Amino acid sequence: MAQSITDLRVGAVVNIDNSPYQILSTSFMRTAQRKPVMRTKLKNLLTGGVMEKTFVSGENFEFADIERKNVQYLYKDTESAYFMDSENYEQFSFKLSDLGDVVNYLQDGKEMMALLYNEKPISVQLPPKVVLKVIETTPGVRGDRAQSGTKPAKVDTGAMIAVPLFIEEGDLIRINTETGEYVERANG
Repeated sequence: MAQSITDLRVGAVVNIDNSPYQILSTSFMRTAQRKPVMRTKLKNLLTGGVMEKTFVSGENFEFADIERKNVQYLYKDTESAYFMDSENYEQFSFKLSDLGDVVNYLQDGKEMMALLYNEKPISVQLPPKVVLKVIETTPGVRGDRAQSGTKPAKVDTGAMIAVPLFIEEGDLIRINTETGEYVERANG
């Protein structure tokens, strides 16, 4: 099936030089007397490297065959995080440095998606929002609720999150895993 450069959308994964690249951003451009082009920013899912590529109308490209599987996060040590396939119970790991900010939101026993390329796990994908428990923060002072502002809070995964002044130790909060920002207080 013929593909158009307008099929290139944020989040799609294309094959470039036998490596999967996820599209981070796109910009469609059409100028007089020239072919339309799609400028993209791409992230290599194997190495983590980022590059820019311009696709010209009529240029051949193919989408990478990425499989998604349910996995469970098990634990981490000083170097790696360990996961288990929910279907066949096989275990695999990623270096903490390869996971980046994902490490800040990993909770023992939680389900998430693993991305597989050529049947090998290449990355994990968190849900858009997670609920974490605040284990350390400065106490709220009377009158803080009337003012806007934030303070640092340490959550049960060890990450530091900027939270509103009214959040206290023991509160459950919802965090956006893509931005790392506080969203709302979660019901216990």
